[in-house]
Amino acid sequence: MEMNILIERLQALMAKGGRQILGIAGPPGSAKSTIARGLAESMGRAAVVVPMDGFHLANDELVRLGRRDRKGAPDTFDIAGYRALLDRLREGGPEVVYAPRFDRETETAVAGAIPVGPDVRLVITEGNYLLLDTPGWADIRSRLDEAWFLDLGAEARQARLVARRVRHGDTADAAAEWVRTVDEPNARLIAPSADRADVVIRLDA
Repeated sequence: MEMNILIERLQALMAKGGRQILGIAGPPGSAKSTIARGLAESMGRAAVVVPMDGFHLANDELVRLGRRDRKGAPDTFDIAGYRALLDRLREGGPEVVYAPRFDRETETAVAGAIPVGPDVRLVITEGNYLLLDTPGWADIRSRLDEAWFLDLGAEARQARLVARRVRHGDTADAAAEWVRTVDEPNARLIAPSADRADVVIRLDA
C-alpha cells in the first residue's frame, strides 16, 4: 500500500475531531517504527509517535523473573503501565503527557522522553502486541480509534532483524539464533491478531 494512501486514511481519521489514537501492530521486523515515524512526520506537529517498546521491563527485573533470555515476549512488558498511558493520552487536557522511549543502544527504556502536548491531534502507537487477544493485552484494542496490521514476509523480516541486532553489537550467528528462538515464536503468536485490525497492510521487502 502506497504511503499517500495511508496518509489519506490518517487525514480521514483526524477529520473526526479531538485526539485520535492509531495503533500500528505487526510481528518483529515488519517496519512498524519506520512507517509510524514517516506518517507522523507527514502530519507535522499535529502527530506524535509513542512506541509500546518504552514499556520493556528493565533487564535486572527480567533476570529476577527468569525472562531475560526472551526479552520482547508479551510477559516482558509493563502492560498495565502502557494501558494507563493510553488512557492519559485519551483524556487529553491542558498538561503535557510524557511517554517513555526504548533506547536500542543500551537496551533500556528512558522515562519521560516523549512529550505529548495538548495540541497533538494524533497519537501513533506501535508495537508487536497491540492486537493480541490475551489477558491484559486484549484491553489495548478498545483504546485505539483505528488499528493497522503490517504484514511483511518472513524472509524479509528475519533479514531486517538479524541486521538490526548486528548493528547493535551481536555477532551474525548470535543474531540469527535470537531471531530463530525469540523473534519468530513471537511472530507466530502475533499472526492471528491481524483479524482484529481495521486494515492489513501487505508490504514488499
